[in-house]
Amino acid sequence: MGIWRYDGGVVRRQARRENGRFQPVGVDMGELRGTHVPVLLERCLELLAPALGRADRTIHVDATLGLGGHAEAVLEAHPHTVLIGLDRDTEALAHARVRLARFADRIHLEHAVYDELPEVLARLGYPAVDGVLFDLGVSSLQLDAPDRGFAYSQDTALDMRMDQTRGVTAEEVVNTYPHPDLARVLRVYGEEKFAIRIASAIVRERERARITSSARLAELVVENIPAPARRTGGHPAKRTFQALRIEVNRELAALETALPAALDKLTLGGRMVVLSYHSLEDRLTKAALADRVRSKGPVDLPVELPGSGPTFRLLSRGAELPGEVEVAANPRAASVRLRAAERIDPEAERRRTDRERYRRRVKAMHQPGTGSARPTPVDGAGTDEEGEGT
Repeated sequence: MGIWRYDGGVVRRQARRENGRFQPVGVDMGELRGTHVPVLLERCLELLAPALGRADRTIHVDATLGLGGHAEAVLEAHPHTVLIGLDRDTEALAHARVRLARFADRIHLEHAVYDELPEVLARLGYPAVDGVLFDLGVSSLQLDAPDRGFAYSQDTALDMRMDQTRGVTAEEVVNTYPHPDLARVLRVYGEEKFAIRIASAIVRERERARITSSARLAELVVENIPAPARRTGGHPAKRTFQALRIEVNRELAALETALPAALDKLTLGGRMVVLSYHSLEDRLTKAALADRVRSKGPVDLPVELPGSGPTFRLLSRGAELPGEVEVAANPRAASVRLRAAERIDPEAERRRTDRERYRRRVKAMHQPGTGSARPTPVDGAGTDEEGEGT
């Protein structure tokens, strides 16, 4: 969700335009802890622009507001856009409110998780929206703040809650989950090959004394991963800490609900952009979009059945990756995967698909040695490898 660099002082620069392009160079955040640089900012703006710039007033949802970097750029680029910003982290909301103060007459900042989007929209009186952005994962503010317990490189309390006003902590998970549940969390959410071994070590340790330190937990993980496996793939505790964070914050469960709910709220021509930072998030995103861009009717029919055609089209060929320049400026952007889609008119798409199917059948009938041909999926109907591209 961007970079949060410690620089020992207050940064007094705003994100600005140079040669018509946004340059994420920092923002004066008063007492904030450093400099925030949004990930893939230009590409997100490019993808959202057709949806947000088409009417006198458009509605955009930043489902993971964070420090407001993407939101600020959207509001500056689209003077008639109303922003609805969601975040479960009250500290991030407070920082974003300061950053976006000059847009106060067209922003709604809500303390909510993204799966609460339908309830938030109903409360604010917005039946539909034109743009949605998800910038998933842990924010740089949370990761770098030593008191939040997300980092395995710092010795602090095992909290890991994005919303520190509610929910169980990582300390409670580590010290109370039965061995099978703890191993499942590490295996499924962390994709940890040594999940059972690590869970056993945690259970043995907590029988002697409660585990309260992030440093001690990291030591346990390192001690119980074979030496050859410790030499590759970054810090050995990375996967365990990821798994605990996802479990504490219900990240994947919330995302699985939030993605289809957000798609349902988009207007015709509305667009959704999702930035994922690990394979589990990207897998859920890919599945949610694939369900909307495929035809649900029998492929061998000469025409598309009403109501069975795709309702969205993909805007990227598979998952877009960051470029070398982006990664050099934002090291934490290295793992980002971008996917995007646009709501389309299913009837217009059905007519286009029917014409294409008919054309292909006629062409096949005139091929030597054939009398018919099985139609193949057309643009956006059967694959996530079609779209506007990069």
